[in-house]
Amino acid sequence: MTLTLRHYIFLGLMTFILALPGRMSLPPLDRDEPRYMEASEQMLLSHNYVDVRFQDKPRYLQPAGIYWLESASTALAEDMFGPDVLRETWPYRIPSLIAASVAVPLTAWIGSTLFGGITGLLAASLLMVSTLFVAESRMATIDTVLLLDILTVQAALLRAFKDRENARPTPLKIALLYWLACGVGLMLKGPVVLIPALGTPLAFWLSARFTKERSTQPSLFKRMRPSWGWLLMLVVVLPWCIAINTLSHGQFFSLAVGHNFLGKVGHAQESHGLFPGYHLAVFAIAFWPGSLFAALALPAIWRHRALPEVRFLLSWILPHWLVFELIATKLPHYVLPTYPAIAILTAASLTLWQREKLSRIGVVLAGLYGAVWAAIGLAFCAAGTILLAHLEHKLSIRVLIGFSGAFPLMLLAIWFILKHERRQALFCVMGAAILTQAGLFLAVIPNLQTIRLAPRAAELFHTVQPCADSTLISTSYSEPSLVFLSGPNTQLLGPQPAARYLAEHKQCSLVLIDHKDEAAFRQALAPTGTDITEYGRITGLNYSNGHHLDLGLFAPR
Repeated sequence: MTLTLRHYIFLGLMTFILALPGRMSLPPLDRDEPRYMEASEQMLLSHNYVDVRFQDKPRYLQPAGIYWLESASTALAEDMFGPDVLRETWPYRIPSLIAASVAVPLTAWIGSTLFGGITGLLAASLLMVSTLFVAESRMATIDTVLLLDILTVQAALLRAFKDRENARPTPLKIALLYWLACGVGLMLKGPVVLIPALGTPLAFWLSARFTKERSTQPSLFKRMRPSWGWLLMLVVVLPWCIAINTLSHGQFFSLAVGHNFLGKVGHAQESHGLFPGYHLAVFAIAFWPGSLFAALALPAIWRHRALPEVRFLLSWILPHWLVFELIATKLPHYVLPTYPAIAILTAASLTLWQREKLSRIGVVLAGLYGAVWAAIGLAFCAAGTILLAHLEHKLSIRVLIGFSGAFPLMLLAIWFILKHERRQALFCVMGAAILTQAGLFLAVIPNLQTIRLAPRAAELFHTVQPCADSTLISTSYSEPSLVFLSGPNTQLLGPQPAARYLAEHKQCSLVLIDHKDEAAFRQALAPTGTDITEYGRITGLNYSNGHHLDLGLFAPR
């Protein structure tokens, strides 16, 4: 089967449609997403497209590329719907939506080029429904856009690989695409893009040495014209680097490269330090429902490891995966750029290669992993119903409909696995995943009022604010989502500083304070002679730290 433009358009539209549920109703997800949103909004309002800031503090974690994209999409939405859209979440999520809708067809193209159309379609489907991809494609963060950029790099390398196999020169435009994609990647997340961009051709060259492959053809990297190509990469990133270095007096590079990038290598940041092997451990959840089929594909991949196509994909996966297993700071999305290659190898094992007979130990390990996979699937199917019942003490007809569709499909997938009918099991579990994800984003998360503290607090603040540009002072709840929804003037202060600020700015300020901090706040406020009136209370769970809060909104009398 040969994939045509219609197939790729269909895959893009399918990804777009499946990524829509919950995009507008999903609140900003603490803590990273609202930081991106708020910094992008401030960039748009200030017209300062060089210096990235969150409130009055510089946000020197990565270059400005993702903020430019989110500012551009939000500016377009503002032109169409008015300034109120700046406080909505969906405009900032448009770059991730578009990137996801292109990444899936591009995965299909790579898979089709290597192993045929059926393999490409199945690989794209595996990526499209995988848990981590679904989550990241709905958030206004950098990872889905970075995934698309790295896929572009790998697509250029794939073309060089095919040219090498067919003993033909690689066109200049492919080298231009490769170096431009590297430059864009540097503008998105700094040197991270160079790990797959340089690691893949290096690993492929080393694999050729180990397999004693003899070829007079230029290597993948030489086909990219490295003698001058790196200059094109610098043309993309250097103007902004010079501007931010001048504006920040060198502070950006000391923080972004020295602290954020290199600091993650040796030291865990923001409590994200975990053991080597962490990404392998969470793979069962992050790549679900494809994780079991990827594990079962390992014997076939090992048997076909000498195939140039397999070596290319392994050269894509292993350098990136090993680097992020070895650095101290670990988050699941760090290895997301390897998932398309894993999906392609998994699909090839299901469509092209004969099933390998497992040893006795292999059968035991596969059984244990299958049990974990099945437990994850059953838990996913029931998660919406359980969350609503536990947190909101209610059931939803829409949630039950999704559960009644997903749960039987999950059971049927387990039955097919036990009968060694993997492809039928995969189709069933992908259906269960789609129903479960749609139910979570459409019917569950919008109804979880207990954890929607920031939207409820911001709504109460905007309802009673005395001035058009009132300031919210929050002493007990300091999540970035509150800043995004309440405005950049929001002050996150302790009880004593909050009391002083309120006394000095009585006319247009309100204070949000938890019941446990109220006595300390009133005690600090007493010497100022300021009396306060309560305008409402909200209670709920701060899911970022697990704290239950009873927040009151107060204003001076």
